Amino acid sequence: MKEKAIIGSTEFVDFGERAQKVPAKIDTGVDSSAVWASNIRVDEDGVLKFSLFGEGSPYYNGKVFKGTDYSVARVRSAMGHDQIRYRTHFWVKLGGRKIKMLMNLSDRSKNEFPVLIGRRSVSGKFLVDVSRKNVRRKKPSVTASLNDEVNLNPYEFYKKYHQKGEEK
Repeated sequence: MKEKAIIGSTEFVDFGERAQKVPAKIDTGVDSSAVWASNIRVDEDGVLKFSLFGEGSPYYNGKVFKGTDYSVARVRSAMGHDQIRYRTHFWVKLGGRKIKMLMNLSDRSKNEFPVLIGRRSVSGKFLVDVSRKNVRRKKPSVTASLNDEVNLNPYEFYKKYHQKGEEK
């Protein structure tokens, strides 16, 4: 039995020649993995076409990927909305190992990490050490800025976010 590699809660992943050193969040609280894809469509011959990442991403190269090895899944977003997403397999290098990973294609342009790796992809292959973060976050957390705001004026903060009758 192959020894399990230890990875952190954030890692860099490689998609071979497609993209390298892409920041990914490892989230064992979600079942499936996802990658930022754009221009997702299926042509009349049933061929799935998409580009990895989007025009605003430093990893975007405009290359169109085509394939018939795909499926769909109903995915519930963090906001509770059901969506139908296309998914396909990628060979990904993670934690020094090259593994085949089934990934949902989704618009992750508003997410900090263009790749999300769920528990199905890491189960049996890796141990996740949440104290390790191998990718530095670019933007401060929302929680940190909220704490800065509450420290400036706790009463004004309370009125803004918690006063009765107001939904924020």
